[in-house]
Amino acid sequence: MNLYSLLSSLKSDLKAIEEQMARAVEADLPLLRETSQHLLKAGGKRIRPILVLLSGKFGGQNPEAVHKVAVALELIHMASLVHDDVIDDADMRRGQLTVKSKWDNRIAMYTGDYIYAKALMVITELDNPRIHRILSGALVQMSLGEMEQIRDFFNVRQTVRRYLLRIRRKTALLIAISCELGAIAAGASPSVSSLLYRFGYNVGMAFQIADDILDLCGTKEILGKPPGSDLRQGNITLPVLYALQEEAVRGPLLERIAEIQKSGGEADSSAAVQLVRESGGIARAEALADKYVAKALKALAQLPDLPEKKNLEEIARFVVRRSY
Repeated sequence: MNLYSLLSSLKSDLKAIEEQMARAVEADLPLLRETSQHLLKAGGKRIRPILVLLSGKFGGQNPEAVHKVAVALELIHMASLVHDDVIDDADMRRGQLTVKSKWDNRIAMYTGDYIYAKALMVITELDNPRIHRILSGALVQMSLGEMEQIRDFFNVRQTVRRYLLRIRRKTALLIAISCELGAIAAGASPSVSSLLYRFGYNVGMAFQIADDILDLCGTKEILGKPPGSDLRQGNITLPVLYALQEEAVRGPLLERIAEIQKSGGEADSSAAVQLVRESGGIARAEALADKYVAKALKALAQLPDLPEKKNLEEIARFVVRRSY
């Protein structure tokens, strides 16, 4: 089963979650309602709700609670993207104007805050302190990850380890707890929810590395934004860090990055992107993503033999070979 057939099998659940998200972000203020609906209509892969739903099958109880977890986590993800677009000064996402571009930074920040708050309102409908503790801890770590990204804009001397810690906080944790909380909400045992967390964490690390590779190798039509956006925003990703370790590439690439920084992100990044593509940085990043997928599959192998194991395996493999 590939991801597309998986989406088809979860169609009714995902439709219910979309409807619940739309109800959750309803607002009396017309402008806030408009900005929130703009985000919802932009769509997305909905990886986090899918992981919540599949992980919930390992508990097999309380589908209503599982849906609430899926709604809350996807709203948190959406809110984080709105804030990211302000930090990155991004005009486009998923082929659509960002909230900050269509309105302004202030509207975008308050829209993000509002969606965060609505997500928390949804999750507090579940009378489970463990879920609340895990979620609040993850939100703290996500905030730290955002601050670390700002700190490291155009920092070409950062280590790979520092990059990995940042994406752990910014991306991998939310994917990890999507699996963990879906299982907990459905009444799965602690050992099962722990294995699902480990699976989700490693998938999340691979997912972000693949995202960073796509930003350099994809096209505007596929990405919904020009390739090299990360570099223009000052975000030094793993393929770039690996490319900077190569003697033949380091000097010219540093010059191109310095030009982009000096221009305030307005300079053309295509020359820098081409240098990274010609280096071994892409291949080394792909190899590390593959290692994280292997770790995810190792955790998955220890789970009970349910049909959903195959679905989760497909997702793990999808994240590293996807083209969008």
